[in-house]
Amino acid sequence: MADIDIATRPFGTTHDGRAVTRLDLTAPDGSGAALCDLGAAVLEVRVPGRDGRLANVVLGHRDVAGYLDNAPYFGVVVGRCANRIGGATFELDGHTYRLTPNEGPNQLHGGPGGFHARVWEIAATEAGPERATVSLRLVSEDGDQGYPGRVDVSVTIGWTARRELELAFEARCDAPTVVNLAHHGYWNLAGEGSGTVDGHQLRVRADAFLPVGEGMLPTGELRPVDGTPYDLRRERRLAEVLRADDAQVAGAKGVDHCFVLDRAGAAGDEIVEAVRLHDPVSGRTLRLSTTEPGVQVYAGGYLDGSLVGRSGRRYRQGDGIALEPQRFPDAVHHPHFPSVVLRPDEVYRQRSVFALGVD
Repeated sequence: MADIDIATRPFGTTHDGRAVTRLDLTAPDGSGAALCDLGAAVLEVRVPGRDGRLANVVLGHRDVAGYLDNAPYFGVVVGRCANRIGGATFELDGHTYRLTPNEGPNQLHGGPGGFHARVWEIAATEAGPERATVSLRLVSEDGDQGYPGRVDVSVTIGWTARRELELAFEARCDAPTVVNLAHHGYWNLAGEGSGTVDGHQLRVRADAFLPVGEGMLPTGELRPVDGTPYDLRRERRLAEVLRADDAQVAGAKGVDHCFVLDRAGAAGDEIVEAVRLHDPVSGRTLRLSTTEPGVQVYAGGYLDGSLVGRSGRRYRQGDGIALEPQRFPDAVHHPHFPSVVLRPDEVYRQRSVFALGVD
């Protein structure tokens, strides 16, 4: 059996002249993924539909310039702390840390110079018949974006012969800090640039979600999904959710919420299936399995047509859906949420698998 190939080529330069590299992971059947070391971004995921034709099913920019000012965070790794931190401040071990805000008074996805904006080191590549992987490394120094402690982060991104996009994270620190990493890919199983995901069917294995208030910050409540538009324990057409008459739906322009995953019977670091997404037209399916307690579901409500995507088409509201495995947003202000604190004697680990198929 032939190996899954890894090909590298230049992808441009940063504003300060640093070279950016694109890496294409391609299986013998033509399926595969493309990524780059800027933001550890997944640029493309190519899979066949029911008709056998390959299509890229993730949103992204046309060139490196888009990733240098990547306001929607297309495909990148976000950190040091994914999602929102209210007031861009937190207390840890009696000390108050003031972070760099980048969404009003709050910090979003690690700040304006977060992990999405860095060129990661390509630490290793490995090709084989079952999978090809690229390992990327980043060092975040003490005080970076306001966070305490030096953090050494790695992510290994792989493509398998079973058409799976795999992501495995590790992080270590030299002083108490907070770490919550997430892959921020946007999916459209009908094909990038094909229009809205309204017709997709979505199932999320979650009995509760985190309602949000001002600034899209969690209120602290773990609200049961029963009787809400966010009851996705059975597959529902996304259009039904995004147009529901509900205050949370209106405030988020659809859905931009963290779902509390049902991990009953699973060990703490066991990977379990959390989400299934299906496009009935193309037949493509996506199954997300993860070690994480939550998944942020964001249905592209703030895409406004101002960005032109990889296909040359403008991205409008609902043209993709982000599925972001992570710990809960603003956990630093809610002690009953799973902790995002990392200490020097601990190792942060996360593993998520996006399995693509046809139904």
